[in-house]
Amino acid sequence: MHRARMWRVFALVALVMYAVDVSTKILALEKLDGRDDVRVIGDLLQLHLTSNAGAAFSTGTQFTVVLTCIAIAAVIVVLWLSRRLGDLVWALGLGFLFAGVAGNLTDRMLREPGPFRGHVIDFLMLPNWPVFNVADICINVAAGLILIQAFRGIRIDGTRTHDHDHDHDQATGEPGE
Repeated sequence: MHRARMWRVFALVALVMYAVDVSTKILALEKLDGRDDVRVIGDLLQLHLTSNAGAAFSTGTQFTVVLTCIAIAAVIVVLWLSRRLGDLVWALGLGFLFAGVAGNLTDRMLREPGPFRGHVIDFLMLPNWPVFNVADICINVAAGLILIQAFRGIRIDGTRTHDHDHDHDQATGEPGE
């Protein structure tokens, strides 16, 4: 039952954040195309519509097809891993990761210039930082949550890394490695 509940958390976060990403990109295209930058919070946060053929910081623009294939693999891996969820923070992290990767993958598959080569829509701009979108935020939140769990020694299934060592000690009478 616990795994089923964690999977529902994963699915809810993934679906909600994917919907937020897609809908904000649609709104950005409708409201920002052909407009000057829109100041939301002075110079701190502005809306600036752009499209990105590459990865983070517009790197790898000549590898759009490769990046798309990596994103497809990442979506499959995250779905496969989600079956093992036994921890709330991992469920949140994988949900955000799925939403972010799937959101940018949707652009790669459906936007111009065509499938596997589509440009990602970016519209959020901070000073001295590349323009980004909600999917990028999701990927970064996921990275933070996953790193926290790794540093805490909590595996995706909710067990702790030291639990395994303790089990090894009990079974063999020798300290774990």
